[in-house]
Amino acid sequence: MDGNDPKGMSGCPVMHGGNTGTGSSVMAWWPRALNLDILHQHDTKPDPMGPDFDYHTELKKLDVEALKADMKALLKDSQDWWPADYGHYGGLMIRLAWHSAGSYRLADGRGGGGAGNIRFAPLNSWPDNGNLDKARRLLWPLKKKYGNAISWADLILLAGTIAYEDMGLKTYGFGFGREDIWHPEIDTYWGAEQEWLAPSDTRYEDVAKPDTMENPLAAVQMGLIYVNPEGVNGESDPLKTAGQVRETFARMAMDDEETAALTCGGHTVGKAHGNGDAGALGAEPEGGEIENQGFGWLNPNMNGKAANAVTSGLEGAWTTNPTKFDMGYFELLFGYEWELKKSPAGANQWQPVDIKEEHMPVDATDPSIRRMPIMTDADMAMKVDPAYRAICEKFMADPAFFKETFARAWFKLTHRDMGPRANYFGPDVPKEDLIWQDPIPAGPTGWDVEAAKKAIADSGLSVSDMVATAWDSARTFRGSDKRGGANGARIRLAPQKDWEGNEPDRLARVLGVLEPIASKVGASIADIIVLAGNVGVEQAARAAGHDVTVPFTPGRGDATDAMTDGDSFESLEPLADGYRNWAKADYVVTPEEMLLDRSQLLGLTAPEMTVLVGGMRVLGTNHGDTRHGVFTDREGQLTTDFFVNLTDMAYSWVPVSKSTYEIRDRKTGTTKWTAARADLVFGSNSRLRAYAELYAQDDNEAKFVRDFVAAWTKVMEADRFDVN
Repeated sequence: MDGNDPKGMSGCPVMHGGNTGTGSSVMAWWPRALNLDILHQHDTKPDPMGPDFDYHTELKKLDVEALKADMKALLKDSQDWWPADYGHYGGLMIRLAWHSAGSYRLADGRGGGGAGNIRFAPLNSWPDNGNLDKARRLLWPLKKKYGNAISWADLILLAGTIAYEDMGLKTYGFGFGREDIWHPEIDTYWGAEQEWLAPSDTRYEDVAKPDTMENPLAAVQMGLIYVNPEGVNGESDPLKTAGQVRETFARMAMDDEETAALTCGGHTVGKAHGNGDAGALGAEPEGGEIENQGFGWLNPNMNGKAANAVTSGLEGAWTTNPTKFDMGYFELLFGYEWELKKSPAGANQWQPVDIKEEHMPVDATDPSIRRMPIMTDADMAMKVDPAYRAICEKFMADPAFFKETFARAWFKLTHRDMGPRANYFGPDVPKEDLIWQDPIPAGPTGWDVEAAKKAIADSGLSVSDMVATAWDSARTFRGSDKRGGANGARIRLAPQKDWEGNEPDRLARVLGVLEPIASKVGASIADIIVLAGNVGVEQAARAAGHDVTVPFTPGRGDATDAMTDGDSFESLEPLADGYRNWAKADYVVTPEEMLLDRSQLLGLTAPEMTVLVGGMRVLGTNHGDTRHGVFTDREGQLTTDFFVNLTDMAYSWVPVSKSTYEIRDRKTGTTKWTAARADLVFGSNSRLRAYAELYAQDDNEAKFVRDFVAAWTKVMEADRFDVN
């Protein structure tokens, strides 16, 4: 220690380790603490655009045809610092778009290309995304030119679509409208592994049974988008790989036909890169030196030649004409026998036996040289798996059918997380309503809202009935992929009407009262369900001495069974709901963690989560009318009693089971109330307690009611893309 430096700082005024997430981090010191940061990951502070920026307004200024023309010119403008394969960047741009969109998974709607998150860690540095940093830099001149009128998220996915068009595919269409984020999506769980490409066994109960992969994951290993191209855990076995391909694509909401089309169509153009020493590559973008300026995987042996690139380690093109969308993939895969070989980088890959020279693709740099084509284990799966083979034979017999099927599957892949068509903008949006877009017809708006409110108020439904039903209808919304919500009233359709969390018997009873009211006033049942919840909140507020009107905008529509893909809605079923103090089973994940997850998907902040839980408890909306957390003698009134009694030191909190507690009077020892973990966390977590104490203050009753109404309205209108 320097004698003149009593704090031992050695002259450095900067706190070391401040950006590492270790040492001084709260989570590093207390790893079991509830991390509320996921509720504030998209705080407006990192967003440089300001509150007045509206991307959809800016989109109207975009010259789409000029952008397309510039994109096509860029595809053929090979740069010395990253030369294009065969003089065309199409394969690279398709891979960029594919890997941006391909991280989507159906289970929680997270991932995908809808926010441009591939620009940030960890996705920008995943092994499977190697050298896609170059693709983004190649696109920079277009982003710079068109500026705020095109988001990175839209530009990246447009690049892949235009690449296909430029190489001969008639695409199905394109929708603009994806808004960029400005901070990594820290809430997304990509797996528990602590190393890239750790053996896939770690995320399966039994790796031989692909459906035992841990939910909500879809990729087979940490750092991959789909499956390992060399085979299960890098060991070639196309039939086993077929099982993993089927499961991982199913977890992206793709059926066998879509999966085969995407696999075959994806490898109809472009090439894999492994012509060199993979060990010589530099660090990934996030781990590189400052002078690399965000470039990763620097290759000292590339020597300005596209043919020398190393990415996956596999080396070669799949077809004779890698810049043309044709049937060449099928001609080679099914026209030759294949044998397992090693790439120059040492990766497993399949090569044809006795291939004719004219069927060999040319070198990516020197067209005077012919190179051996390749197939991955996933490609060979298309040939050896009976179901995939039958689909491929159907494609081969009808090339037009293959191209249309692929075009539609590509559109689904790149648009799956955009939600309903109301979020699509631009001249190339298809007019067809696709079932995976969860179509909802426009609802009526000219009906008498006040007359409907009076009829609801006179119906005999309780506050609990009205509020709980509206909540159950709206809580399915996921901001991750903009699915679910109250619009469409799918709570009255299968499978939602039978979900345990929706209390089917009570739901049927409440709907039996509300549906005639909707019919009488000419409203959608979707609107009436939400309006009834609002009526319940208003009644409860008045009973507590606060006269409020909950905002309401009519226009929701009623979906039909024909508009509903029931299988894909299974993933929206709530397994727990801390707002109604319920869990379907006893899970490894704690109730409070599941509450955070649902709140984040709903787009709620920690204060909004807090005020909603406190209000829902005193309104008596617990699932099955359980008493946990109902810290009030005035149930049905919108009071601050939950917070007042939670923070009252006249009581002690005694565990009576793994997840339930008794709230006892300290003097008499008598039990006043019972509680669950999703109640007591608002007193135990320091950040949540700060909010609880705020609402427990004597001067904040009116604020509590205002804040509850605002948060409630946010949830009820989260899926109103037509008005938001």
